[in-house]
Amino acid sequence: MSADVTVYSTRVCPYCVGAKAFLKDRGIAFEEVDVTSDPDKRAWLVQATGGRRTVPQIFIKGEPVGGFDDLRELDQSGELAKKLA
Repeated sequence: MSADVTVYSTRVCPYCVGAKAFLKDRGIAFEEVDVTSDPDKRAWLVQATGGRRTVPQIFIKGEPVGGFDDLRELDQSGELAKKLA
């Protein structure tokens, strides 16, 4: 069974570290996909997110929800729990 949350990240990204810590602190399981050295996966990610080129890019149940700031906003608004339900 795969996790409902996927975090696309790179090795040198403080926001990626923050997003993963945020999810861990809340007990939310996630799969991490390192796109540091994978230009094909990076190109796919830009397409899948509607043009976003930054990391992390976070998907919940296959839906792109944005980066770390977007994740925190979803949590504060209560939408994160709804999306994970």
